[in-house]
Amino acid sequence: MSEARVTVLHTRIVSGTGGGPEKTILNSPRFLEGTRWREAALYLHAPLDPGIEVLRERAKARRCPFHTLADKYPFDPRTLKQCADLCRELGVVIWHGHDYKSNLFGVLLRKRCDLRLFTTVHGWVKYTRKTPLYFAVDRWSIRRYEEVVCVSQDLFDECARFGVSKEKLTLVENAIDTDEFRRAGAPSASPLRASMPAGRLLVGAVGRLSEEKGFHHLITAVERAIERGLELELWIAGEGDQKPRLEAQIAASRHAARMKLLGFQKDALQLFEALDVFALSSLREGLPNVVLEAMAMEVPVLATRCGGMEAFAEDGEDALLVGTDSADELERGLARLAEDAALRQRLATTARAKIERDYSFARRMQRFAALYERMLARPR
Repeated sequence: MSEARVTVLHTRIVSGTGGGPEKTILNSPRFLEGTRWREAALYLHAPLDPGIEVLRERAKARRCPFHTLADKYPFDPRTLKQCADLCRELGVVIWHGHDYKSNLFGVLLRKRCDLRLFTTVHGWVKYTRKTPLYFAVDRWSIRRYEEVVCVSQDLFDECARFGVSKEKLTLVENAIDTDEFRRAGAPSASPLRASMPAGRLLVGAVGRLSEEKGFHHLITAVERAIERGLELELWIAGEGDQKPRLEAQIAASRHAARMKLLGFQKDALQLFEALDVFALSSLREGLPNVVLEAMAMEVPVLATRCGGMEAFAEDGEDALLVGTDSADELERGLARLAEDAALRQRLATTARAKIERDYSFARRMQRFAALYERMLARPR
């Protein structure tokens, strides 16, 4: 007799089209097809936010059962009731939270819906005046969860510091679908580069346009590198509240024509195909999916030593690491990569092999299935 199916509900609050966690959540269910685990996603979003429809399309393309609830207020009891109703309708056994609000809701719904509590910690970012409150709520909630997965070593250490039992903590780093993220041709062959002069190095970055991503430093670094005679161009993909500031910074530059804010990019693969170098300029970060994607696409990576990157990357072997919060450091790294084609090739080749060996999505989901089993085997 086959084992009974167990429904796992990934839950998250999102604005716009979200970020790195969406790549993990929406990909997860199809990698557990044919097992006892039936996964689905529930996204809370602001009313009339058009980004949720983009996520709905992505979920459909990835065979992820996708549920949404318009959430008008920070802690609306009506939303909590709707979550409870959905849990009963779907027969949810495991509530899998991914942020402060979904983690809190899991604690509040545990007894009402007879849930087991599992969370993945993706990181905390300080960018609004309410964020300290959200941190406090999240940490209070996480201590009450039965299994806590962290996506980078620095987050694992932080959870241990604020009181999560080591027996509940597991490090499972982000991963990539290595079949989807596979280079098809040389960057110079990309149609996106049709208007670029031959021989110019294209530097790219992807992420939310927010202060902690350090894009202001990256723009300054590229500007200085161009001033010293390097043939570079910079494209930054993403949306966020720092967009006006970054637009003004670029407009004030003598080299504005060689720096672009691309906005949201629906097809990240096309962008990675065009890049010669991927730059991560973050001040604070766990282990970002975009770095794994760049590595899988054989784009050499220049990254700051932020959070999880220092533990993840081997400097000079699969990525080039520089200091955080410094345009000077980024400029030196860009110069080194621009002037050394052999280094760029070595980083790209080594990084792709590393992703295939250690960071495949199929292997990651096997680990999650084992953690679900472990949690259910424990007494409550």
